[in-house]
Amino acid sequence: MNPLSATVPISVVNGFLSGADRRAIARLAERSGIPHELLREPAARVTQEQFSTLYRLLAMELDDEMPGIFSRPLRNGTLKYLCLSLLDASKLEIALHRFGQFFHLILDDFRLQSQRDGALGYVEMIAIPDGPKVSKLGRVLMLKLVHGVASWLVGQKIPLAEVDFDFARPPQAGDHADLFPGPVRFGCETTRIRFDAAYLDMPIRQRKPDLKKFLARAPEDWIFVSFAEQMTSHRVRQYMAERLPGTPTVDAVAQDLHHSVRTLCRRLAAEGTTFQAIKDEVRRDIAIQRLTRSGDAIAEIAYDVGFDNPTAFHRAFRHWTGSTPNAYRKTT
Repeated sequence: MNPLSATVPISVVNGFLSGADRRAIARLAERSGIPHELLREPAARVTQEQFSTLYRLLAMELDDEMPGIFSRPLRNGTLKYLCLSLLDASKLEIALHRFGQFFHLILDDFRLQSQRDGALGYVEMIAIPDGPKVSKLGRVLMLKLVHGVASWLVGQKIPLAEVDFDFARPPQAGDHADLFPGPVRFGCETTRIRFDAAYLDMPIRQRKPDLKKFLARAPEDWIFVSFAEQMTSHRVRQYMAERLPGTPTVDAVAQDLHHSVRTLCRRLAAEGTTFQAIKDEVRRDIAIQRLTRSGDAIAEIAYDVGFDNPTAFHRAFRHWTGSTPNAYRKTT
């Protein structure tokens, strides 16, 4: 089975839509397969495909590859020319320095500083005094872009030792675990990612012909990079997805993943989640994907995600998303 894709919180969707007018929002949401009423439900979620379609439509409409996120638009073609400037670097350290210089030329919102710190390398996002204030979403997305492009350049997923943000922990902080392969911390002095410094010495493995595919799949290949094999929570998530409609106990999962229950729960806690939360997220995400991608009966979906009757499924689904299963089927 392919790894189960996490769904995207509506807060991220609305963050991207904040720069569009109301008529454009309704039109673009419809074309992306996102029922317009879900945009007003704080707990709603969409599939990665729906989000990526919306991103591409919005970027094209606004001529901004980070639609309305920064003080100036990043015109269509920005990511292409950024990557072209990095491909002939001899190693990742030089490419990351160029990455920072590139954005220094086109934005006044922040500086990106990449350095070594003993055994670790880091990329830090530094605010410009008296400059435009970068939103929380802008800080998250810029770190994601750095990490996604860096991983692509060296041809492998770069695990992160730390992901720090200089803003308070948001209500749905667990969503960041789907974006970053490493422990995410809030309320820090700075916004940065840290990783093994050995990656800075890795050669650039991508060439110009590889760039076309990377750009065609944007933003999947820099926002939604799968790190399932590196996170305990993702291993549990995939294990449970493969066994639905059965719902394995924590004891069974711990045994099959070669952990004690105590060790498993401790590792999940360190990643900011719990066994029950993952169980709910797996059922929720599969249900959302089935509702948006198939014409399967709701009763059938309910059974396939582990519910004995549709009523219990409706109640759980509303608790998870704030909406009914039927609302996800409405694509006007």
